[in-house]
Amino acid sequence: MNQLGIAAWAAMVGSAIFVGVFTLEGSLRPGYDPLAMHISALSLGPRGWIQIANFVVLGVLLALFARGVGTEFRTGKASRGGVILLATMAVMFIVSGAFVMDPAATPQSQASIQGTIHALAGGIIFLLMPISIFVFLRRFRVDPKWQSMQSWTLVLGIIEAVAVFIFIVASKAPQVQSAVSPWLGLIQRTALVPFMFWLFMFGLELHRRSKQG
Repeated sequence: MNQLGIAAWAAMVGSAIFVGVFTLEGSLRPGYDPLAMHISALSLGPRGWIQIANFVVLGVLLALFARGVGTEFRTGKASRGGVILLATMAVMFIVSGAFVMDPAATPQSQASIQGTIHALAGGIIFLLMPISIFVFLRRFRVDPKWQSMQSWTLVLGIIEAVAVFIFIVASKAPQVQSAVSPWLGLIQRTALVPFMFWLFMFGLELHRRSKQG
């Protein structure tokens, strides 16, 4: 298998495993409510190592994907910016695993260093997800070899941007947060899953191209 093939499988496997693990673990973890609780809360407790590993594995596989994308797009739009965005998110996912969040009820004044680092890494990830989609959309529009990804990327980019905006407002605005607190977990997943689906589709298309090469 060539480098592009490895990168393609990294994106497909990484995105699928990440969503699958937090979905399954969220449904099986005693006392955990996936509708109300953040995915990162699965990193807490005796079984927290499962989600910690889930973050780290996704980060490593996303780094492999970023390297493969850099090989595919050597020049032109997204050849540098897009790869940097993917690589940055890869590092932030690893950081999210290494630095576990504080329990949700922890006052901001009592936040730990590791909890603060986790929150910063997560904020960077959610900020960069829609940006990265639209950066690659610019490439897909002008590159005849990748125009099959244009429609998928546009639709998922719009969904991702709206979902991330709603999640940020729901998480940061006190009045909104109190009103939607029973649904914060669902809102977060709505902001995360479209990016993972786009990542899977990107990997699938790269896999097709690697077979053609």
